This record gives sequence, C-alpha cells and structure tokens, in this order.
Amino acid sequence: MGRARHPLALVVTILFLVVLPWTITARGLRADETAVTGDDGIDRIDLLPPGESNPRNSEGDFIELTDGRLLFAYTHFTNGRGDHADAHIAARISDDKGYTWSSDDTVIVPNNGDMNVMSVSLVRTQPVEIALFYLMKNSLADCRPVVRFSHDEAQTWSEPVPIIPDSEVGYYVLNNDRVVQLSSGRLVVPLANHTNGKIGKWDKRANMVCYLSDNVGRTWRCSQGQVDRDSPGHESVVRQEPGIVELKDGRLMMFMRTSAGCQYLAYSSDQGDTWTDLQSSDLIGPISPASIERIPSTGDLMAVYNDHANVAAAYRNKRTPLHISISQDEGQTWQHRLVVEDNVDKWYCYTAIGFVDDYVLLGHCAGKRVAGKLNGLEATQITRFKVGKLYDK
Repeated sequence: MGRARHPLALVVTILFLVVLPWTITARGLRADETAVTGDDGIDRIDLLPPGESNPRNSEGDFIELTDGRLLFAYTHFTNGRGDHADAHIAARISDDKGYTWSSDDTVIVPNNGDMNVMSVSLVRTQPVEIALFYLMKNSLADCRPVVRFSHDEAQTWSEPVPIIPDSEVGYYVLNNDRVVQLSSGRLVVPLANHTNGKIGKWDKRANMVCYLSDNVGRTWRCSQGQVDRDSPGHESVVRQEPGIVELKDGRLMMFMRTSAGCQYLAYSSDQGDTWTDLQSSDLIGPISPASIERIPSTGDLMAVYNDHANVAAAYRNKRTPLHISISQDEGQTWQHRLVVEDNVDKWYCYTAIGFVDDYVLLGHCAGKRVAGKLNGLEATQITRFKVGKLYDK
C-alpha cells in the first residue's frame, strides 16, 4: 500500500500535535455495522453509516502501518450532509486486513477551517513517515490543501504545512486518495481550480493544475502548465476532480470526470509540469469521479468507476453501478472485470483503493439518493476481495 520512497531532502523542525494513541483493537463490529461476505466472494462492511449529529461519512483513504494494521481516515460531518457543512478528520483501525474495524472514531484533525476540513489522502513518503493531505475550506473563495506529517505511525501529527500560498488563493478541489508519489520521489497533488478570474466567481468548469514537491512535501510549487477550462473544442464541457497515475514509461496520465459522458485524459512527460491536450476515453460514465491505481502483484491498471457503457435507462445520470475494469496496455484499452455494486437507489463514488497482501480494499460512498433528503454520500462502505477475482474466467 506504500508508494515510492525518497530520502529527506530538507531538514525542518516540525511541531507535533498529540492525539490519542492507537491502543484500541479492531475485533467486533457495532450493532449498526454489518460485515457480509456475498455469494460472489466479496466482503462488504457497512463501516460508517450516518447517525445522530453525524449525517455523513465520506471521502477517506487507507494506509498500512508498519505493524500490519490498517488505518482508514475519513471526513466525519457533524451538522449537515452538504459539502460545506462542519466536518473533521477521523479514523478507524483494522488488525485483520480490513475485515473488521475499531468501533470508535479517533479525531485526527479537528475542524480548524472556517467551513470544514475534508477529503483525505494518505501517503507513506518515507519508511518512517506518513503524510496526511486534506482540504482546508474557509470560503467559496478559499479552499486549499495542506499536509501534516507523522513519524510515529499516525499517533501524532505535525502542524499543517500549506501547499498553496496566500498569493495563489482560490477554490481548489482535491479528491480523496489522489496524492501520488512518483518513482522519482516527487509528490504530485492534482487539483481542480474553480476560481475564474474572467467572471470573478466560482466556475463549475475547472482549470486542472498540479502542485509539486521534490523535498518530501516541505515546500511546494505550481506546475508550469495547466489543463485550461477553455481548451479548444471542449469549452462547454464541465471538467472536475482530477486524478493521476504514473505509467510504466514515466509519463503521467491525468483523468477527470466530465459532462461529456466519459472520463477525459491528459498526459505529462515531465512529471506533472506540463500537459497535453485533452482526449476522451472509453471509461464511459456520468459526472462522477473514477479512481485508477496500479495493482502491485500484476502491474495492471485498475479503474473503479460508474460504468454506463451498456446500462439500462434506470441507471442513467446516476452514480451506479460500481464497476472495475483493468488495463494491460497502460490505459489505452480497458476490459470489464467485476460488478461491485448495482443498487439503482444508491450512489457509489469517491473510492479509495488499497492493496494489502492479496486483497483489494475499496472505501467508497454507498448512501441512498433521495431528492431533497439524501445526497447519496452519507455512508461509507469498505469492500474487500482477493486480487485473483479480477482475473477469474
């Protein structure tokens, strides 16, 4: 579950914020949690249903600790289910490869944003260091990512390090489980910048930019180029929520949700500094984020997304079903392998991907969608299965 290692390039002094140590065990589930192994061999754990004063749990990420336990950190909302409601970052622990989890939340980051803190990425940047990325949301004109560091396996965390300076303030969206560390050691944070200076307000058509660090996250700079919202031929297309995966030839592939009926792609040959023109992909779906990572044991790319290539009318424009496809040619073509969920009344999205031994772990939204009442993002489900299931004939 770790990514490429890189030696510390800059010596800094970090102040640590003490939180509760991870002395809890993960055996047993709460009465309102359900672990079910289906006839399809997939484990489904209803880990984080909404509750009183906790109407939404979403947008998390996994990290494997050095003692073999798993930590899942996520966004815990407290007074509303909307994206701007109060929220903090909380965590659960598993000591059996993600099948059962601790029953109590531990707060990792309190809500120290004017609106909230949300959307977690966890990266093991060095053998003894974990980086925790999340959004600090202050207003519709100021939403920026920050990073904290832990050198004691998530028991304590540093003060936040800003990634975007005040001089470049704007409304930037960083999805959960999006930050990557390249084989070179560079950290890449893919962002959708919704601040549009031309119209002087928030724009649903985002510019895609990356912030880059070559000293393990201590200092950051903006990429030299961006994927512009007014790209020729795509001016009317809504593009949001980018992700990145490193290809075997060293290029980066950026993918993003769109209003064009598929994920759009762009490529970088200089580790995220500049990007090609946009092109469409055969990952067909609604305006919903995909997640793409490389399977460590096979080297293939795995995409988790709402596949609408051949769906019935009842599914159209909905974030369901949840499918997995793999690519054995570095994202040029995709082969459908697995239907994870297909409830027409639920939304499946914002998926974190983890690999532990021979298991695939998915942490994703699985809430009911009811117009005017429920937005489909209230509940987080952990889905677990053997890697081999993707290759069953």
